[in-house]
Amino acid sequence: MIEKEDIHNCFPMLKWIKNKAIREGVVTVWKTAADQGKWNDLNDIPFTLLFEGSGLLVDHTKRITKLAKNVMETRDESLNNDYLIAGALLHDVGKLLEYTIVNGKVVKNQKNTMRHPESGAKLAEQIGLPKEVVHIIAAHSHEGDTMNRTPEAIIVHHCDFIDFEIKKTTTKQEKAAA
Repeated sequence: MIEKEDIHNCFPMLKWIKNKAIREGVVTVWKTAADQGKWNDLNDIPFTLLFEGSGLLVDHTKRITKLAKNVMETRDESLNNDYLIAGALLHDVGKLLEYTIVNGKVVKNQKNTMRHPESGAKLAEQIGLPKEVVHIIAAHSHEGDTMNRTPEAIIVHHCDFIDFEIKKTTTKQEKAAA
């Protein structure tokens, strides 16, 4: 079973969230998703099932959070740091509900009809996180293409796709070279 302490240890960038209620809400969402998805270790969850060798979801989440923070720090606009970091840390949390382990292999959970942006946003809303954070989660993937994304959601969306495309390309190159 994954404990809140495990989540704090896994994501040291939680300390970048100044608002304690938002920071603890992020941890609660991860814990709740892990419990509902019946995950025992965050290191069992792949970043994506779309290509083999994608790496771990926790590593992807850390990269997105760092990228988003760096983008925010280069902007002159007034952006909400806490919403951005919380949204980056939670953008893929719904994968803990979208994926499951069957016969030792991580596969799509056939019992869950929602994709991860929707299930993650729904969970964050149930936990009581601000609507701005819920929006970032819901809008981070293609589902958000019809939404009016906030600046913070735009940042997380693009950071997510930057990481996805780089990981997909380098994984493909590494396999070709082997």
